[in-house]
Amino acid sequence: MANEQPPQDENHVIAERRAKLKGLREAGQAYPNDFERKHLTADVVGKHESSDAEALERGRIEVQLAGRLMLRRTMGKLSFGNLQDMSGTIQISVADNDAGKEAHEFFKKQVDIGDILGIEGELFRTRKGELTVRVRTLRLLAKSLRPLPEKWHGLSDQEARYRSRHLDLITNAESRQRFVQRSRMIQAVRQFLLERRYLEVETPMMQPIPGGAAARPFVTHHNALDMALYLRIAPELYLKRLVVGGYEQVFEINRNFRNEGISTRHNPEFTMLEFYCAYRDYRYLMTFTEEMFRYVAQSVLGTTTLRYQGREIDFGRPFERLTVTQAIRKYHPEYTEAQLAERTFLLAELQRIGAAHRPADGAGGLQLSLFEARAEEFLFDPTFIIDYPAEASPLARRSDKHPDLTERFELYIAGREIANGFSELNDPEDQADRFREQARQKAAGDQEAMHYDADYIRTLEYGLPPTAGEGVGIDRLVMLLTDTPSIRDVILFPLLRAEDA
Repeated sequence: MANEQPPQDENHVIAERRAKLKGLREAGQAYPNDFERKHLTADVVGKHESSDAEALERGRIEVQLAGRLMLRRTMGKLSFGNLQDMSGTIQISVADNDAGKEAHEFFKKQVDIGDILGIEGELFRTRKGELTVRVRTLRLLAKSLRPLPEKWHGLSDQEARYRSRHLDLITNAESRQRFVQRSRMIQAVRQFLLERRYLEVETPMMQPIPGGAAARPFVTHHNALDMALYLRIAPELYLKRLVVGGYEQVFEINRNFRNEGISTRHNPEFTMLEFYCAYRDYRYLMTFTEEMFRYVAQSVLGTTTLRYQGREIDFGRPFERLTVTQAIRKYHPEYTEAQLAERTFLLAELQRIGAAHRPADGAGGLQLSLFEARAEEFLFDPTFIIDYPAEASPLARRSDKHPDLTERFELYIAGREIANGFSELNDPEDQADRFREQARQKAAGDQEAMHYDADYIRTLEYGLPPTAGEGVGIDRLVMLLTDTPSIRDVILFPLLRAEDA
């Protein structure tokens, strides 16, 4: 028995396959669509994996499968192959005595690795005990004109995997499983919210004024209305309009777009969950988020404990809660509380360590810059950073006890932000003042500052009940649950530079 070797000259292989396709066309329909698949390989294997050879022989179990040929081994009057469908892989055997000599010759000479086949046959076990389909009828349903890459080990080049996700999915079982996990995770998030009487809604992807986050938007133009539109950076302001309208518990799982850099943590197009609940505050959100993460992990992984990049994360334990300055001092106790409250010290320290910051920021904004430079990377276990400065939280409600702070948190896991939530600012006059400050910063050159949204202010003037709202980065949560270091590995089609750039 000999394994076929991967072809070396791709152009020659393509030419040979096109010649075979030409012959198929001359013989009749080269791409038939009348084969009925009745079974999936995973169902067949799951149902009969414990059946021994004698039981299969007695049962004469018929199956009708379709999928892609991933491997073939020939030995005279008998050939074996691996057939892969959406659920898994199963071995098939094609022999002169079962399918007939003509069909077996067709399988050996006209069928290539990567072709889509439809087969009918009977289950049996080989002498080595492997569950196999003894093929009686075989049909070629679609010809693969191009050879699969590195068919024995999958597509190994990272850039090629992102650019040719279809090939990555064909050849890498790990990639296929990762995106199955992603789908299951999103369904678990949705189910968790639906069970708690949240209403799923959709809000505009193109907006006349971008709002809900501090980010640089993508701009487009609507010809018929002759107006600029922006791909949304967040659905927040529209979702809060719905709360004003009486939908007191709403959520949306959808795409946001931010015209920013690309990294292992950032893609310009990404998936967010945002949800809002009237008559709740940010303390409720933190407890709710812990429950949701446990529910999702249990639903997808079967446990609340997972491993990420070699370290354990336990969603079953209470998440730690620290203020911005407490987090800084936890990992850098050399700083005093008095120093962290002093703008002059913060500015000098950020300059000394070469950390990114905005020199015009107040003490609160500079504290955040120092936190990002000195503490963020150490927050591996789930940690809520709470009570953000008002100057850095233009949509969050101020604390009644400390007006310079807001009732806001960000959740960090594995050194990156996963969620952002707060008690919503529902005072229209305070919101208008903060929008004006954002507009001033935008006029001064801050491209991420928010626009003044007069329509949203008018909406608030009708009365937004006390409300809590949160956004969760779905892609980053998938990274955690699938132990994946790069966001590109959990987005089916990440944005890439042009190949000739």
